[in-house]
Amino acid sequence: MKKKNFLSYIHNGKWLLTWLAVGIFTLMDELTSIYYAPFEAFRFIGLKAIIYIGLTSILIRFLSTRMVEIGEILEVNNIRGGGVYSFSYLVLGPTFSFLAIASILVDYILTATISTVSAIENGTYFLGMSEEIKFFLKFGVIGFITILNIIGVKENAKFTFLIFVFASFVLSNLIVGGSLNLNSNSLAIIGNGFNEFSSDFSHGNILLSYENLIIGIGSCILAYSGIESVLQTASLIKNWHDIRKSYLFLAFTVGIITPLIALFALSSGIDLSKHETDLIPTFSSLVNGKYFGIVVGILASITLIMAVNTAMVASAELIEKVAERYNFHWLIVANKKQSLYKIHILNALLYSTILIITSGSQAVLAEMYAVGLVASFTINTGSLLKYRYSKGTKEITYHTSRLGTLFLFFVLFSTLIYIMIARPYGTMLWFIITSFVILAGLKIAKSRAPEIPKRRATNTVMDIIFKLMEIESKEVHIFFRRPLEKDITQENNNSIYISFYSPRVDSPTQTQSNYFQIAMVDRLTLIQMISGLLETIQYEIPKDEKEIHLHFGWPLSSWFDRLSIGIMIHNIMRLPNKFPDFNFHIEYFKKKSAV
Repeated sequence: MKKKNFLSYIHNGKWLLTWLAVGIFTLMDELTSIYYAPFEAFRFIGLKAIIYIGLTSILIRFLSTRMVEIGEILEVNNIRGGGVYSFSYLVLGPTFSFLAIASILVDYILTATISTVSAIENGTYFLGMSEEIKFFLKFGVIGFITILNIIGVKENAKFTFLIFVFASFVLSNLIVGGSLNLNSNSLAIIGNGFNEFSSDFSHGNILLSYENLIIGIGSCILAYSGIESVLQTASLIKNWHDIRKSYLFLAFTVGIITPLIALFALSSGIDLSKHETDLIPTFSSLVNGKYFGIVVGILASITLIMAVNTAMVASAELIEKVAERYNFHWLIVANKKQSLYKIHILNALLYSTILIITSGSQAVLAEMYAVGLVASFTINTGSLLKYRYSKGTKEITYHTSRLGTLFLFFVLFSTLIYIMIARPYGTMLWFIITSFVILAGLKIAKSRAPEIPKRRATNTVMDIIFKLMEIESKEVHIFFRRPLEKDITQENNNSIYISFYSPRVDSPTQTQSNYFQIAMVDRLTLIQMISGLLETIQYEIPKDEKEIHLHFGWPLSSWFDRLSIGIMIHNIMRLPNKFPDFNFHIEYFKKKSAV
C-alpha cells in the first residue's frame, strides 16, 4: 500500500490506472454477484447450480483470454477503450456497433441498479427497515457513487482498494467458516446436486445434453457479470499487457471464490426459498455467528455499492467513445479532476429511472440483465471470429485458438437464445432499448459518422477510367494492393495501382498520380468491389484499344491461418471466365535488399 504508483500514475499528462487497479474495479463488480447469483441460479435449475456455477467459471476464464486478444487487436488499430462497442464497430460496422452499445449499456445500467437494490437489502437485513425507507436509500447510493466519480479516478482507485482489502479479509473468513461447517448433510446436498447435474448428460441424447448444458450455463452466467469491464476501461491503462494481467488476477480471485461460496451457501441446509435477497448474510450468521453475519451484510452493501461505481466508470468510458466518434464534444468536457462529470450525472439519472420503473425488484432486474450480458459476449466472440479469419495473426502477438473461439461463440449464442426464450420480460426491455439505440444511432451516423470525410477523399471508378484513357501505351497494367502498403507503387507510364480501404479503419493518403484508393461500400465484399470495377472498365474501354493486365499479389499466409484468403483466391480464379478479355496474373516479387 505504501508503494508509489501501485494504483495510478501520470502518463503524458493523464492519470492512468495500473493492472491491479483495473482488476480491483472489475473484481468489485464480479464479487457482488455472490450476493444474488447463487439464489437466481437455484431459482431456475435447483441444486445442480452448485456444479454449474463452477463450470460457468471455467467458461468465463476461457472467454477472458478472448478479451485479452481483442484488447491487443484494438491497440494495433489505434483504438483505446470502448470494449465491445469499439471492436464491433471495427469489424462489423456502425449497425452492429449500435447493437453492441445497447447491449452493454443495458448491462451497465442494470449492474448499477441490481447492485443498488441488493446492497440495501443485504445491508439492512438486520435492521428491520420498512420497504419505503429502503426504496429511498437506493437513490442515496446512486448519489454517493456519482459524487465519488466526479472527484476523479485517482481518489476512486484508492477508495476501491481499501474496500478490496476489507472484502479479502471477510471473505477469507467466510470460506474457512463454510469449509468447517461442511457436514454429512451438506455433503449429501452436494451429492444430490451432482446427481442432478449428471442426469443432464446420462440419457445418451447429445442434443438434449447440449440443451441441458446451455440451460445450466444460462442460469449461472449472472455470477460472473462484470468481466467485460476490464476491456471496456482500456483507455485508462497503458497497453493490452495490463488487460492480460487484470484477467489473470480475476481468474485467481473471483474465479475461485464465487464457486466456493455458492457451493457452501447452497449446501448449508438453509431454507433457500425464504432468503432470496439475503442468502449470503444468513449463511454467514450460520457458520460464524450473528455478528459475523452483520459484518458480511455490511460488506455486501459496500461491495455492491462499489459495483455501481464500476458500472459508472465503465459506462462513462463507453459513452465517451461514442461521443468522440460522433463529435458530441460538449458531453465529454472534463472537470479539474479529469472526470466526465456530465456523463456521470446522466448515468445517475438513467439508474434512478430504471429503479422507479422496476420498483427496485431484484428478480425483474436480474431477468433483464442476463439478456444484455450474454448478447454483448456473443457480439464480442462473433466479431473476433470474423476478424481472425479475415486478418489472421500477423499483426498480433497474443492469439488464441480459432476453433476454441468458434466453440465459445456457439455456446454463448445458444445461451442467448435460451435466455431470450426463458426470460421474455428482459428480452422485451433489451429489444426496446436496442431498437431505439439503433434507430437513433443510424440517424446520427448519417451526418456525424467519422468515416464520412474519409469517404469524401476516395477516388472513384471514373477517375481510374480517365487515367487508363490517358495512358498512351496500348498495354496497361493494373496492380491491386492492400491499403497503406509501403513501397507498392512505381511511376510507370503504363501502370496504375488500386487499393480498396475501409473508412472505419484506414485513412487514404494520395502519394502518386497513378495510385488510386477506393472506399469499400457497406454490404459489398472485396471481390464484389473488384468485379464492379472490372465491369465498368470492360464497358467503358473497348478491348481493341487497350490490352489490360490485372496483377494480384501471391498469398503467403496459410489457408488455415487466413481462411478468407483461400475464399478470395478461389473467387479471383473465377474472374477469367467472367472477364475473358483481360489478362490475369497472380505473382510474387522478391523483396528489395536494404541499402
